[in-house]
Amino acid sequence: MNQQERCLWLIRALMEELPQYGDAPIPALPDRRWRLLRSLMNVRPPLPAGDEFFRVQDAFLREMTAEKGVVDASALPAGREEQLVLWQGDITRLRCDAIVNAANGQMLGCFSPCHGCIDNIIHTMAGVQLRLACAELMERQGREEPAGRAKITPGFNLPAKYVLHTVGPIVDGPLTREHEELLSSCYRSCLFLAKEKGCGSIAFCCISTGVFMFPNQRAAEIAVRTVRAWLAETGSRMRVVFNVFKDLDRDIYERLLNGEG
Repeated sequence: MNQQERCLWLIRALMEELPQYGDAPIPALPDRRWRLLRSLMNVRPPLPAGDEFFRVQDAFLREMTAEKGVVDASALPAGREEQLVLWQGDITRLRCDAIVNAANGQMLGCFSPCHGCIDNIIHTMAGVQLRLACAELMERQGREEPAGRAKITPGFNLPAKYVLHTVGPIVDGPLTREHEELLSSCYRSCLFLAKEKGCGSIAFCCISTGVFMFPNQRAAEIAVRTVRAWLAETGSRMRVVFNVFKDLDRDIYERLLNGEG
């Protein structure tokens, strides 16, 4: 199969599995077909799938990632501090030991079709296996994930070996000391778990700054301060990538990493 044949096969398989969406028209244009496939993957509950589905899905996602271009975290240039790296781009393109996902308390990924959050794109590009793995973790836990902690799963179809899932604080009013402590705990929890798994590199997204409404400047200050303190405290040689998507966050991190903030 080529990519378009795989995409069509997966759409039809998911429509058969999810009959409530079976009447949706299948677009002719490749980009619109991809949006439909992504939407079906996003709404799919954490159910088992057959070997053929995984074979076709995995080949499709890995070729898509290759077409986007894999970025090797070890080759990214460092700034003033050898272990701290700033990179702007799609985190699902990064080849490193672990990437960090800003999850919600359910820990099952984003169910909103084609939503722009990082939780959505990470689950999409990892494949449906990631939601299954997260569901198994949550079933064993028996309750929602509190803010400030971290869990780890394989990366499946991502270039990254692992995904670290952490729930950041929701700022639904004035920023408080508790919000700041919980955000710092997210970074420390991820770092300790990555160290425990033997990771030599980790890429952080901008935790809590999207729909969780943590102010971008303060979130970046806490991220950089916490990572620096953890590296000094543990003596770890782990390479830490601060991954940003927006120009606003890039500018903030550039100032902080250059000692201007």
